[in-house]
Amino acid sequence: MKTEGVRKLWDRYKYAALILLVGAGLLLWPAGSGATAQTGQNEASQVYAAAENLQAEMEEILEQIQGVGTVRVLLTMDTDGERQLAQNTELQYSGSTAAPEDYSRVSETVLLDGGDREETMVTQTAYPTYRGALVVCQGGDRADVKLAVTAAVSALTGLPSDRVTVAKCQ
Repeated sequence: MKTEGVRKLWDRYKYAALILLVGAGLLLWPAGSGATAQTGQNEASQVYAAAENLQAEMEEILEQIQGVGTVRVLLTMDTDGERQLAQNTELQYSGSTAAPEDYSRVSETVLLDGGDREETMVTQTAYPTYRGALVVCQGGDRADVKLAVTAAVSALTGLPSDRVTVAKCQ
């Protein structure tokens, strides 16, 4: 009797529970590697790897929705996100403050002592924004599957439903 009640409750709220689990996982995702010197190429590869991981996680969770079947997800980014690092800036000038003859500005990134390594101090993080999503799945021709998948992708990416396309795979 008790099992039947739990089963009915699960059947009623399984999509919401799955979306909450994925959302909680994304919130707990590590913010960075802690490396102090990153090149533009290394940062770009980290962004690419994070996008691939998100797509893979979305594929795994979307496959759990009843009727979806095998699924592939493609996300297109509008912006890839960025981190603003804390800076110590020193302005040096000669002459009067009203009309300096010469001046220079020196900035350096603030580093925090993390025990065995130094870490950069991040003052602001801008998360990626997405342009659109394409989901191709076995159940992509069913209205209930399209609705569930569109709602899940919208919740995870912040995309409006008109920017999410769900299609049936071959």
